[in-house]
Amino acid sequence: MTSSALNEGIPIARRFARAILNGFDSMFAEWQNLTLGAQSRFETAQWQAVQQASIDRLGIYREKIIITARAISVIAQLQIHDRTLWRDAKTIYAELLLSHSNPEIAQTFFNSCYCYVFGYEKVSGLNAFALEPPLSTPASHAPVLRSYSQTDDLKALLRKILLDFQFNIPFENLDRDVASICLAARKNTEVAALLVNGPVQIDMLDSAFYRNKAAYLIGQISNGNRSLPFVMALLNNQHDAVYADTALFDADNLSILFSFTRAYFMVDIPIPSQYVRFLKTLMPQKEVFELYAALGFAKHAKSEFYRTAVMHTAASNDRYSVTPGVKGMVMEVFTLPSFDYVYKIIKDRFAPPKETTRELVMEKYAFVKKSERAGRMADMYEFRNLAFPLQRFSPPLLEALQHECASQIRLRGNALIVKHVYVERRMVPLNLYVQTATEDELRRVMDDYGTAIKQLAAANIFPGDMLLKNFGVTRHGRVVFYDYDELLPLIDCRFRSLPKNADPDHSDNGYYAVEPNDVFPEEFRHFLAGHRRAREILDDLHPEIYSVDFWRAMQDQIRAGVVHDVFPYAQSLRFSANDTVRKSDEFVERDL
Repeated sequence: MTSSALNEGIPIARRFARAILNGFDSMFAEWQNLTLGAQSRFETAQWQAVQQASIDRLGIYREKIIITARAISVIAQLQIHDRTLWRDAKTIYAELLLSHSNPEIAQTFFNSCYCYVFGYEKVSGLNAFALEPPLSTPASHAPVLRSYSQTDDLKALLRKILLDFQFNIPFENLDRDVASICLAARKNTEVAALLVNGPVQIDMLDSAFYRNKAAYLIGQISNGNRSLPFVMALLNNQHDAVYADTALFDADNLSILFSFTRAYFMVDIPIPSQYVRFLKTLMPQKEVFELYAALGFAKHAKSEFYRTAVMHTAASNDRYSVTPGVKGMVMEVFTLPSFDYVYKIIKDRFAPPKETTRELVMEKYAFVKKSERAGRMADMYEFRNLAFPLQRFSPPLLEALQHECASQIRLRGNALIVKHVYVERRMVPLNLYVQTATEDELRRVMDDYGTAIKQLAAANIFPGDMLLKNFGVTRHGRVVFYDYDELLPLIDCRFRSLPKNADPDHSDNGYYAVEPNDVFPEEFRHFLAGHRRAREILDDLHPEIYSVDFWRAMQDQIRAGVVHDVFPYAQSLRFSANDTVRKSDEFVERDL
């Protein structure tokens, strides 16, 4: 449709489309304004404000959808549910986006408005931007890199890079940090080879990535023939100065930094697609939707995931089946073996002793979405009325869904539609992993299991049910919690010692009253009763988790406003030149 045709076209559809785009622009501006405060919060060490800003930013999208839906309802009046109007508005909206700098995310906003009005029914390519490739404009190719060419002095080059980011607090010891980064580069075999084979060029994304208590400067180092990721992690010393804590040079460490188990970054990005394209070159194994999610664009990440999942299903021929592992009491979980994700549906009934409701389970998942996940809880995508090809379901899975989740599924022609489902990354259940692990693998993974519990506690998370089946192992060997129906904020728990007349191995020997949120750490050993060696290793490496004092001390620190350091890289990668006081945090990670 030409511009002249649009001008002579449906005035309601044109106003309708413009109102949605105005809603998107308002949402994005507010999103950016909150993000722009990240540098000041980092420089002033306002760690609780960092956490609150992350929560507040998650709410902006939903608020703007509601406001925009009201606006278009006023414009459309009784036609608001007329899908012909939506189709006309979609055509106009697509033309408006041809000159917009963020068309792909704006398309997702249009879809969200449609879903809000229609209750996620009939989300087709006619009425919304469901499956067509996202629009892209020339504006999205504008440069976002700061490029630096080495002459002779690598230290001078690194010094210039660090100073160019213009923090409003000084470096604690810039010469020391530059020397540490140079040393780390030369110790890395691949980087050393780059340096030996001629002058290098360093390209840095022009905005810092802020998350939790750190700022990350991200780019690449190359010599014309080869390039490697280059990340500098900066911390605040709590005394009005910044320092470099580590430098990373490989895709695996960068991938862990961008893990689906961590909170979203805050980055000043006027055009997110620019950053996503560059980050994809650094981490080719990462999906585009994972990168959008890491940058905080969770709704658009969900749209990208949906397109990816549909395309993968169409290109494969395996069948959806029950996920391997111990069957859960709250969720029915299935997967497509060739696709690295699982689908989780809340059951209609929960077997004893589970005492919860669908609403409470959904509240737990919403809580996780807003929480500081500390690299230990899987992010998820939440879908409503998600359609699957019926013929791709194995008979055992279809029978299980019809028996356990009848209220949540319906059959329509050749489709099976799930009314409400969570999608998470598939991992190896920890209880299965330990069954075949070598002694070294078992010791490493149980050490990481104990560290995960401590890091969750530091983030004000108590898993509730710490059975090994509720944790998974990622491809990087990290232990991640993924079963949230008994999760609680740590400060809501009441940690108690077992009464003297109680046997921790036989809790029915002796009666004692228990309130709903009472927790007895001495009983945690029961969670490993089926694997004696795993229990022995945990007893050896993390005995404090059985202590009431440990948990109460964590609660006291959280109530006092303490925000612990939880690093997305191993202790051994941190620069040894930094003060020993800063090296003593008990929640650091060992090498995997």
